[in-house]
Amino acid sequence: MIPIRDTVKSKTIPWMNYLIIATCGLVFIYELSLGDRLESLVSVFGVTPVRISSMISERFLSLRAVIPLVTSMFLHGGWMHLIGNMWFLWLFGNNIEDSMGRLRFIVFYLTTGLAAAFGQVVASPGSVVPMIGASGAISGVMGAYLILYPRVKVYVLVPIFIFFTSIALPAWMMLGYWFFLQLASGLLSQDDMGGVAFWAHVGGFVAGIVLIKFFARDEYVDAHRASQWRPQRLMRDW
Repeated sequence: MIPIRDTVKSKTIPWMNYLIIATCGLVFIYELSLGDRLESLVSVFGVTPVRISSMISERFLSLRAVIPLVTSMFLHGGWMHLIGNMWFLWLFGNNIEDSMGRLRFIVFYLTTGLAAAFGQVVASPGSVVPMIGASGAISGVMGAYLILYPRVKVYVLVPIFIFFTSIALPAWMMLGYWFFLQLASGLLSQDDMGGVAFWAHVGGFVAGIVLIKFFARDEYVDAHRASQWRPQRLMRDW
């Protein structure tokens, strides 16, 4: 299933969401300019689980290890990796930023991204494969969306043989299905193989579910929900 739109509209312009998307795009353009040097960049600024786990076991976490926990969120391994991540952030991030304000949103985003990275480190502590991408932090945004707007309709593309059709699903169903796929894939994946960091997705999603209670502002969420549902109540009253 590929989500294409939801039925919740932003009350404000999600500048932080746009800034993250733009930053990831610009960083990727820089990556393309590196050619053969890209591998060195990923090695330095991507998260390598074995480095983090070894430092934790020695009770020493250096700045050199901490920096990649943040920079890895803005690196991507290809066009499809970038476009897929940014599409999910574009679709779900605006309403989460609405729920907490700009400053809280960027802190929330980075925090769930850190939780996602540690989720992968815990699952694969001996892995020497660098991890890059915004999907862990975006998973946190999706977990928050599940808590705040579980019944909102999300339109998704579903393949039927060689054709696609669009159907509307409640957010809890679409996001629950996505999370189940990540969890199942993580359980079936091998620790030290390249590919998708499924446990980062799981860690970020769970972090988003837990942390949204501390970051969302009730008055923002209530105002947001009221702006979406009031016209429908008026129509029923008539």
